[in-house]
Formats: sequence, structure tokens, C-alpha cells
Amino acid sequence: MLNDTGGASILRDEWESLGEAPHEGEARTRRLPHGEILGATLYELPPGAPGPVYHFHHGAEELLIVLRGRPTLRTPNGERQLEEGEVVHFRRGPEGAHKCSNQTDQPVRYVMVGTRASPDAVEYPDTRQLSVMALTSSQFGKPLWDIRTLEE
Repeated sequence: MLNDTGGASILRDEWESLGEAPHEGEARTRRLPHGEILGATLYELPPGAPGPVYHFHHGAEELLIVLRGRPTLRTPNGERQLEEGEVVHFRRGPEGAHKCSNQTDQPVRYVMVGTRASPDAVEYPDTRQLSVMALTSSQFGKPLWDIRTLEE
């Protein structure tokens, strides 16, 4: 589905999810207009929120743009606090693993822009899980999405 840009704003407090699922880490989210190849999601982390789970993509690249606050970014190189306006690129594969949390007493707002790879596989190193998804339907006529725990 293609979206036009009419009415979309990164400043509005309109959320599709309030971050109640464990993997969301209390992050409020709203998908922004997207195309076939490029997509974006607006995130807001309340003070102290752990943020979405640490992960990396095998098919998609992502770009984080800090709009407000000072999120803490975890990557394979460790943790560091980002500045407002900072932009960070995440490559495909393990070297692009990332997670944002809010270790401050002020809300954090950021946009994640990514290529909409289909299919894509996402690994979650902390839980040793792998999810596979596609924008096309499975053989059962439903969206393709599966998650498994990896064994060594």
C-alpha cells in the first residue's frame, strides 16, 4: 500500500501503539507514509523506557534521526548517548545491531527510516531469536511472519 504525505506530522502525539507489548519496550509508535522500498516509523520513549529490543536486519538498512531528547544507543561497539539532531546509519548484518533506550527524565522522540526489504530476516542477539517476514502473502494466504529461537 502506498501512502501520500498529506496530514503526516512527526510533531503530533498520535500513536498506533502505546508500547505495551514486551518487545516494544514502552515505545509509542506510528508508521509514517511509505512507499514500496522506503518506510519510516516515529518513536517516542517516555523517561526510563527500555525501548525496542536489540536487533539487526539481514535485508534492510535503517537510519535513526533524533528529533527530541537524548536517547542511549546500544550497538556492537557499546553504548553512547545521542544528541538532538544526530543521525545514525545501521548497516545490514550483525555490525548494524542496535537498540535505543531512554535513560533520562525527559521524553525522547526519533524517526527510524528503513528500506522495506522483502523478505527480511531479523535477529535478536539477546534472546537468540530470528524472525522472518515478507510483504507478500504466505502459501496460506496470510502475511508471512514467523519467529524462532536459534540453537547453536
